[in-house]
Amino acid sequence: MDIALLTLNDFDPHLNKVFTIQISDEIQLDAELIEVTKLNNYSPLERSPFSIVFRTEQKNEYYQQGIFTIIHPQKGNLELFLSPLGFDSFGMRYEAVFS
Repeated sequence: MDIALLTLNDFDPHLNKVFTIQISDEIQLDAELIEVTKLNNYSPLERSPFSIVFRTEQKNEYYQQGIFTIIHPQKGNLELFLSPLGFDSFGMRYEAVFS
């Protein structure tokens, strides 16, 4: 799947659903999609920019930003650049931005 073709509509129906983030061959995390946000469009591209935020149950540790495999229920495996946003009262949050 070409991530340049993904839109907000590919994620919005899956809000509050659990995805899998594959950190490595040995490590997979359940991650709830907790935010899908349309961003201001300053780009000449057809796709409107958006961001998504996942929350894992990690309480004390987190993974540095990098490219990880997200397993999407309809789109399959997606290689996305995730950045840690910090902990909230439920766990660690990771964001992907599509511009």
